[in-house]
Amino acid sequence: MNTTPGNESRESDGDREYIAAIDQGTTSSRCIVFDRDGRIVSVAQKEHRQIFPKPGWVEHDAAEIRDNVREVMAEAMEKAGVNRDRVKAIGITNQRETTLLWDRATGEPVHNAIVWQDTRTDRLCRELGRNVGQDRFRRETGLPLASYFAGPKIRWLLDNVEGLRERAERGEILFGTMDSWVIWNLTGGPDGGRHVTDVTNASRTMLMNLRTLEWDERILHSMGVPAAVLPEIRSSAEVYGTARGGPLDGVPVASALGDQQAALFGQTCYSVGEGKSTYGTGTFLLMNTGEEPVNSYHGLLTTVGYRIGDAKPVYALEGAIAVTGALVQWMRDQMGLINSAAEIETLALSVEDNGGAYFVPAFSGLFAPYWRADARGIIAGLTRYVTKAHLARAVLEATAWQTREIVDAMRKDSGTELTTLKVDGGMTSNNLLMQNIADFLDAPVVRPMVSETTCLGAAYAAGLATGFWSDTDELRANWRRAAEWSPAMAEEDREREYHNWLKAVRRTMGWLDDESTPRREGAGSTAGDAPVTDTAKSAEFEDTEEKQSR
Repeated sequence: MNTTPGNESRESDGDREYIAAIDQGTTSSRCIVFDRDGRIVSVAQKEHRQIFPKPGWVEHDAAEIRDNVREVMAEAMEKAGVNRDRVKAIGITNQRETTLLWDRATGEPVHNAIVWQDTRTDRLCRELGRNVGQDRFRRETGLPLASYFAGPKIRWLLDNVEGLRERAERGEILFGTMDSWVIWNLTGGPDGGRHVTDVTNASRTMLMNLRTLEWDERILHSMGVPAAVLPEIRSSAEVYGTARGGPLDGVPVASALGDQQAALFGQTCYSVGEGKSTYGTGTFLLMNTGEEPVNSYHGLLTTVGYRIGDAKPVYALEGAIAVTGALVQWMRDQMGLINSAAEIETLALSVEDNGGAYFVPAFSGLFAPYWRADARGIIAGLTRYVTKAHLARAVLEATAWQTREIVDAMRKDSGTELTTLKVDGGMTSNNLLMQNIADFLDAPVVRPMVSETTCLGAAYAAGLATGFWSDTDELRANWRRAAEWSPAMAEEDREREYHNWLKAVRRTMGWLDDESTPRREGAGSTAGDAPVTDTAKSAEFEDTEEKQSR
């Protein structure tokens, strides 16, 4: 592992200027003020309620979130001790897919926001699949029909809130993911607020055509969503309007990216083959695939990575791993084999290898790239030689091997080798795990100096839109490496161990005989799979908040 110190600040205190980034997340809203070197000047954060009206239903109070965003903006500015005229732009990053409808005239939500985790549209998604199934809209949108995405959530609200469809068709109702809600309120709300979204968030609705970057009329008709409710699709980095009122009155609102895409941008993955992976309770891995969308036939999602102004869009392949840090938590809480998450590295380092044991944590089935709801977790290769230290090593290797499987799927889909994996999230403090990932991928693994990559990505995009930074080359130069791990494993050992891992994975399949969820190897998620998979997404917020509280 190599470490690199940061650069000295390029500005004196007297002439410093700043970018403010708002991260509207699943569990909290944050505002971070960054300086020109991409360093954090101040942070403010406030949690919001998680509402569970029925089993499988998850909602947020959007009015509460709106008020919290205003509070954290004011607090971050106060902590930074800077005037608003020193803040050159506001960037937005947000929990993706969470769906809200609100009254255009009053600005009040007509129902709680339906969160990305919510499963109430499972049956609707199966109905929408008709005789085609989950891939009905995949060619246009890059997504399988699943309750995760926003389009079916809009349809559910229109069908289940009395009188709402008629009001929507008359143009009285607006839809947005949380980026749209935040921007609309920042720029005036009912008094001229800008109703926009960016291409990354639009690409998660299942209503946008990936190639035209416009709402797809055929899908809107099939989904039963009136075009009148939809925001204007804009790029990820341009001035949408200016903030009106509050601590940042008059400051341009100049970027929006979904959280995982913001992390990709904040990690400066601007070249084809560069990827980032966020390691928390679960893991999200995105790889830049260039200016043409790549269809996935190996269990991944095709999504828009970002679009800067009038430049061509950049696309990405995305893969999710449901259980990574959660397996360490399981070892601690359910099994009592360690007393703290940090202890697992010390324990694993007390032995030289896994002792022949392989741990596949398919606790709720296998997800990307397999999508097997009938699978369950196993420990394979046990002998009396194996100790809890060997199991600790197998736990860490499970995360690294799952990363390898996602990267292999990306290579098969895109024909592009991953050149470097940039990592963030709570698990990146585990040096042995990072070395395992580098060894198993046979590629460098790099951790940045600034760990708040989602907010940093939103700040970078807003700074580009307003000339605060000149181009992506400057952002690359601005990005600072905290640590790097290089592969140090013999090819023969790597392939032998991978062969054994894949044998263990195969043995998890078919454990449940009566699964009603359709099984499709190598295809995207089913409607039933997606909500479980996307529990992984909350990990980034949980880890970030844990770090902030320390």
